[in-house]
Amino acid sequence: MPSPRFRRILLKLSGEALMGEDAYGINSAMIGGIVGEIKAVADLGVEIGVVIGGGNIFRGIAGTATGMDRATADYMGMLATIMNAMALSDAMRQAGLNARVQSALNIEQVIEPYIRGKAIRYLEEGKIVIFAAGTGNPFFTTDTAAALRGSEIGAEIVLKATKVDGIYSADPKKDPTATRYARISFDEAIRGNLAVLDATAFALCRDQKLPINVFSIFKPGALLRVVMGEDEGTMVHV
Repeated sequence: MPSPRFRRILLKLSGEALMGEDAYGINSAMIGGIVGEIKAVADLGVEIGVVIGGGNIFRGIAGTATGMDRATADYMGMLATIMNAMALSDAMRQAGLNARVQSALNIEQVIEPYIRGKAIRYLEEGKIVIFAAGTGNPFFTTDTAAALRGSEIGAEIVLKATKVDGIYSADPKKDPTATRYARISFDEAIRGNLAVLDATAFALCRDQKLPINVFSIFKPGALLRVVMGEDEGTMVHV
């Protein structure tokens, strides 16, 4: 079998990916499917870091619509990511994967704090590291956390798992003539105002020359094909 193109990756999962067809919460079948996709990559010896969102439990920015203080809402969102990270870690354990959760917020009775050197050592030992609580600061999204952690651990690529199998010239749900970009530069994405990640995360990846691949986590085998370097999703490069 060919060797993987990437040896260390940072996978960004949205909290909504864990919902499946449910209105909120964690769907056991969906999380099991995601873990199966991750296991197929881990079995090849690829080192995997994961940043997970919390939108299935609590979307911080939505709290401002009801008068909640934005910083308070964002901290609640960080706690939601911790719950998702623990659920994902447990699902990985049941699948025979060795995972560790590190949190940007200190709650050591539950999970260990984020320590860069320890995270890198875990990766080198073949453990999957799940980074919870975003950056630990309000006003920053988990997209930014993915760009930050990916840069810190020396990942070769950030993989943005979405509901759509790449970046299109237009909304494929509204425009049947929309075409998927196989590759696009950061500058082209900026000029086209393409929402790959939020602006802060996008700028960080560009400045660190850290490529991004946008793909569908709901497409069986897509994660593995991206890691193997096949034409899957959209590659955003310098």
